Amino acid sequence: MKRNALTLTVGLVVLLIFLALLCTFQVRQTEVVVVTTFDKPNDPITEPGLYAKWPRPIQRVYRFDKRIQNFEDNFEETLTIDNYNLLTMVYVGWSISDPKLFFNSFPSGEAEAAEPSLKGLIRSAKNAVMGQYKFSDFISTDPKQLKFVEVEGKMLGQVKDAAQSKYGINVQFLGIKKLGLPESVTTKVFDRMAAERQREVERLKATGEAEAMKVRSAADRDRNEILAKAEATASAIRGQADAEAAKSFEIFKSSPDLAIFLLKLTALEQSLKERSTLILDERTPPFDLLNQSFKSSTPKN
Repeated sequence: MKRNALTLTVGLVVLLIFLALLCTFQVRQTEVVVVTTFDKPNDPITEPGLYAKWPRPIQRVYRFDKRIQNFEDNFEETLTIDNYNLLTMVYVGWSISDPKLFFNSFPSGEAEAAEPSLKGLIRSAKNAVMGQYKFSDFISTDPKQLKFVEVEGKMLGQVKDAAQSKYGINVQFLGIKKLGLPESVTTKVFDRMAAERQREVERLKATGEAEAMKVRSAADRDRNEILAKAEATASAIRGQADAEAAKSFEIFKSSPDLAIFLLKLTALEQSLKERSTLILDERTPPFDLLNQSFKSSTPKN
């Protein structure tokens, strides 16, 4: 009897445990649960704890991870508004915001099941947004011309609205992870960058030439002013010298012998300034003064 009672007790305990496993379930901190009754979803359970349910097939429990999921799309070509092809890869971070809608879209509850749909949304947003911008908004020698933040913001807005309304997914962040150029575009890009650098060189040369012309003009103006002042001063000096020469000429005109004597004396002085040996005819002026006495050479009144 005692053995039968123990067996019965153990059996009842095992049965209770089995029934508890069939009729209860636990919700963890990192997940949200959708319970279906005859395959119709009920309101989601988001608070952690122990909950009761009817055993299968009356009710089924589907678990969804509510943590942020990371996802990257393919590295593929996108056309800009000026018909340049760019290779872009976009990353997103998303979480489940509406478990019931997510369950209706992806009954398996796996994050990987949502990735193909997210890829389609990202591809559409990427083509639509990047098609509004020029190639230089993504690749340029001027950092101020780049518009990555603006492009990422517009793409996030489009993907966020579509993912929320269609799949119950909240896209929390989006960014361009990688940007590349197809081989067919690389040569054109290098040529355009070289042309930009050449235009900058021409601009700097033109600026330098303009500054040089200003300096040369200023120098020419200053030179002309200096020459004009010098010419005016020289003219004044020449005029003064001519006036003095006219006075002397009037004096010499009244006494021609004195003028001749002074001219010979000046010439003799200039020729004998340094120690010299001269062989010449003593009658040659002005050396003929050497054969005359000072007295005889003085002009008579």
